[in-house]
Amino acid sequence: MNAQRYFRPNVQALQPYVPGRQAAPGKTIKLNTNENPYPPPPAVVEAIRQAAGGSLNRYPDPLASGLRMAIAKTLDLPGPEWVLAGNGSDEILTLLVRGLVGENQQLRLPTPSYILYRTLADIQAAQWDEVPFEPDWSLPDSFWQSDPNVRLVMLPNPNSPSGSVVAPEEIEQRSQDLHCPLLVDEAYADFADSNCLDLVRRNEHIMVSRTFSKSYALAGVRMGYLVAQPSLIEQLIKIKDSYNCDALAIAAATAAMLSQDWLSDVVAKIRTTRERMWSRLQEMGFDVLPSQGNFVWCTHPSARHAWMHEQLSQSQILIRYMNYPGFGDGLRISVGTDDQIDACLMMLQRLVRQCEVTS
Repeated sequence: MNAQRYFRPNVQALQPYVPGRQAAPGKTIKLNTNENPYPPPPAVVEAIRQAAGGSLNRYPDPLASGLRMAIAKTLDLPGPEWVLAGNGSDEILTLLVRGLVGENQQLRLPTPSYILYRTLADIQAAQWDEVPFEPDWSLPDSFWQSDPNVRLVMLPNPNSPSGSVVAPEEIEQRSQDLHCPLLVDEAYADFADSNCLDLVRRNEHIMVSRTFSKSYALAGVRMGYLVAQPSLIEQLIKIKDSYNCDALAIAAATAAMLSQDWLSDVVAKIRTTRERMWSRLQEMGFDVLPSQGNFVWCTHPSARHAWMHEQLSQSQILIRYMNYPGFGDGLRISVGTDDQIDACLMMLQRLVRQCEVTS
C-alpha cells in the first residue's frame, strides 16, 4: 500500500525546496547558505542563558511582545502593532501565502529568485506567476501589471542569487499599479545601501519581511519578522500558530535587536570583504555582479561552474552552484571571514588556470 495516496494531489506533485548543504562541524569552509561567518552578539548568549534558567515549563508570550517593542523602537516604527514575529522569515512568507492566496489564485514572483516562494504556492494549491528579470536584473513592466487573479506579489530585495536591488522609489511608484499586497523580502537589507521601511509607513499595501539569520548571525535560532500596517498584522495574527516563537528564540532575537553597535561593526566587515571578493574575482576573469547582499554571484567564460563547484567541495570549501533555465548557471559565494575567503579565492585561482590550460 502506498501511503502517499492519502495526501492531497498538489502535495504529491510538488517539488520540495532543497536547502543548501549543511556540513558537519570541522574543517569545512561553509560559503553556500549566506550565513554570517561571525559569532552573534555577546548579549545573545547571556539572554539565552537567562531564558533557559527561567520558566521554560511555561508557554512563551504568544505575540513576542518584548521583541516587537524592541523592533519598533530600533526601526523607528509607530508601535509594536506594526510588527509580527515569526519562526524565521520563512514562516512569515508561509503566513502571507496562506492568508492571501487561495486555491487556483496566483502568487507573482520574479525569477531567478528564492525558490521557496514557488513551493509555498504549490502547497496552497495556488499558482505561481513567474516573471523573468531582464538581463540587467531590472524588472520588466509585466511584473507590475495588475491582474485580478494575482493576490500577492513577492519581491526579494536584495535578490538572491544576483545581489541586485530595485530602488525603493521605483517600487513605490510602480506598485501603485498593483491591486494586491506587495511583500518586499529584505532578508539581506542590512548589507544594502537602501531599504523599503519608509514605504510601509506610507503605503498600506506594501510590507517588508526580515530575518535574524543573516546580519544578526542567528541562523540556528530561527526568528524573523514582518513590518506592515496594523490592519494587515491583525489579520495575520489570526492564522499564525498559537505559540509560533519559542522563549529562547524570542530572548535571543530581542538581545540581538538591541545590539546595534555590534551590527554596524559586523556589517562593515562583511561589506569590506564583499568588495575585495568582487575585485579579486574580476581579476581572475569572472563576470561578477555588484552585490548588495552578503554574497556575490559570478560566472566564468569557461562556463565550467559545476566542475569548479565540485572541485571546491572536494577541498572542503562549500559554495552554491545554481542553474536557471533562460539565465544559465553560475556560482553564488557567501561572504566569509577574510581567511575563509582567501582560501576560497586561492583555490578558484588554481581552477581558473586549469581551465585556461585545457581551453
